[in-house]
Amino acid sequence: MPSQYRPQILGWIGDLGKGTNYFSDADDRLLYANDNYCAFLRKTSSDQIFYLCVSTIIIICSFPAIYISFLLLFEFNPETESFLFITFLILFITCILALYICIPELYQNLFTRKGSPIILNRKTKKVYINESYFFNFTSFKNPIHFLHPNKKRIKEYDWADLHGVVVHNFSTYPLSTTILMVCEPGTYKTIDHVLLDPLRYGIGSYLVWGWVNNFMCFNDLISLNDGKYTWEQETPFKKDIIQGQGWPEWMVEAFNALSPEHLIEIKQKYHVQ
Repeated sequence: MPSQYRPQILGWIGDLGKGTNYFSDADDRLLYANDNYCAFLRKTSSDQIFYLCVSTIIIICSFPAIYISFLLLFEFNPETESFLFITFLILFITCILALYICIPELYQNLFTRKGSPIILNRKTKKVYINESYFFNFTSFKNPIHFLHPNKKRIKEYDWADLHGVVVHNFSTYPLSTTILMVCEPGTYKTIDHVLLDPLRYGIGSYLVWGWVNNFMCFNDLISLNDGKYTWEQETPFKKDIIQGQGWPEWMVEAFNALSPEHLIEIKQKYHVQ
């Protein structure tokens, strides 16, 4: 059965429902949690180093390949060397596609710091994103995004408008990724995509999604993190992960908002619409 969200995302495996009956495991991607909000790491340092190296190698190799393909074209004789032309065409298209995919990945890993955490407040039902522009999957739709490699996406989303989807990551291993589809309120029309949990084997793709669902549905915090994360850790968390990453001051305060009314007061305090 195809995904109910439109447009669908490339590599779709299945849609994920919301609820409190999920098996869950925060794994080591849970950075911090208290009774109001939690923060998830979405890319580890090893993730970033690995993909930075892979994308760099592919980009470096693509330019000589494009050069060679043009040499083949200049030596092309249309009467006798149709095979040479086909070789050029395949090589050229492959290199362009490789650059189109790897340049965003390169920029993302160069300019995204601290794992680009996602913050979820269960008292206000708000979700906060702060990440480099190329983390946004719409870069596959609009080539002009290449002109803004350092642009930041700082967003506040409603939890009700975020829906989980599992997709293939097209690797040689049976890995999958959990994506949050951002939809227009009350519809299945997708307006954005947010990475939640990359590179999981099999059922592992559902565990972090399950933890987040359980947290947002006001389950007991202790049962979710086994008492590992306490309020005393909030100051070092904000110092090490949040500070200096461009989060707006009102948003950092909004992480701990106790209710929708409290959030409104915070926004009024900072003159946020």
